[in-house]
Amino acid sequence: MTKGELMRAEIAEQPGVLAGIVTRRAEIADVAARVVRRRPRFALFAARGSSDHAALYAKYLTEVLLHLPAGSASPSTTTLYGATPDLTDVLYVTVSQSGGSPDLVEATRAARARGAVTVAVTNTPDSALATVAEFAVDIGAGQERAVAATKTYTASLLALYLLVDAIRGGTGACVAGIGDLAARALAEPVDDAVARLRFVRRMVTTGRGYSSATAAEAALKLAETSYLSARAFSGADLLHGPVAAVDPDTAVLALVSEGRGGAAMGEVLDVVSGRGADVVAVGSAAVTAPARLRIDVPRTAEEVAPILEVLPVQRLALGLALARGADPDQPRGLSKVTRTR
Repeated sequence: MTKGELMRAEIAEQPGVLAGIVTRRAEIADVAARVVRRRPRFALFAARGSSDHAALYAKYLTEVLLHLPAGSASPSTTTLYGATPDLTDVLYVTVSQSGGSPDLVEATRAARARGAVTVAVTNTPDSALATVAEFAVDIGAGQERAVAATKTYTASLLALYLLVDAIRGGTGACVAGIGDLAARALAEPVDDAVARLRFVRRMVTTGRGYSSATAAEAALKLAETSYLSARAFSGADLLHGPVAAVDPDTAVLALVSEGRGGAAMGEVLDVVSGRGADVVAVGSAAVTAPARLRIDVPRTAEEVAPILEVLPVQRLALGLALARGADPDQPRGLSKVTRTR
């Protein structure tokens, strides 16, 4: 088996995986209806790794589309410190592709016992997590063998979008053609970006709004597959200090899809470009961004753009890993399932 063979194949599967999830919208809408009947007053999301970035995306969806306050739960407050907050009428959503990490399982069990409406979003419907949660959403991505998550990440994003959309009474219209759009996004060339970034040592990834999740996932993918020193910042946070470290030796991967988040990135790109950074812009608004290289992504509603804009980023991570001599299927020191307590 050649280096990157698994990751490449799983990246290519995503249009079909995403289209398949849309056909199972009714299953997700059924879970949403049960949640609505419980009338949660706010939401908490628990996750690790790539799933935590999917949870960040869901946090934005919840606050913007449902007008509910949302936050990130810390499983260790339960598993390490034994905290017992009152979670009555809280929607507690745990996102985990494996559903097997002990801390997430225990935190979900404890949240349910303390009154939360618990929902597991997982690629393993018979997992311990799906068993302890009151409700479960199967993302249905199929077995993922490469260590770096690709199809399970985008499948989690889409499942979470459909869950939140159904809670607000939506019909999933924005994602009806998501499979075709994903195929177009994957067809965008990334070879020039790979060639330009091959020898970079330091990278910053950045985005605003919904795309903050993509920036976080991009940094993780680059770090775990290419061993790059990559840090993610929201565009706003980047200007609040970290931009001082940006210079001509820094590469910046900027997510700029159409919408309010992408528009808010204008000042950020002006500043980092002015500091001499090598900027690569990715997204449906990349064509007008002040950047050395631009990777276009099909236009869609802003709230579902992260499902598409991460696709060329995955291919970029794959290409950079191979160009730098690494095997993204088996990153050093990592395994597919990480079990934390």
